[in-house]
Amino acid sequence: MAHTLADAGAAALQCVLSRSGDRSVALDLLAADALVTLALLAQAQHAPANLGSFAAAILQAHRPAS
Repeated sequence: MAHTLADAGAAALQCVLSRSGDRSVALDLLAADALVTLALLAQAQHAPANLGSFAAAILQAHRPAS
């Protein structure tokens, strides 16, 4: 469940990044934030000992290319 939420958050963030940076993306950005937050919460409830590595994996997997 946590991975599914994290993937949905990443997809929502990709939608934000693919559009112009004006206010029209605000709700999509909030949705992306909420999905990642829920992913972290789900991981914390399921396996709290692995929360740090899960969060690091999310950052690593979805880090924008430089």
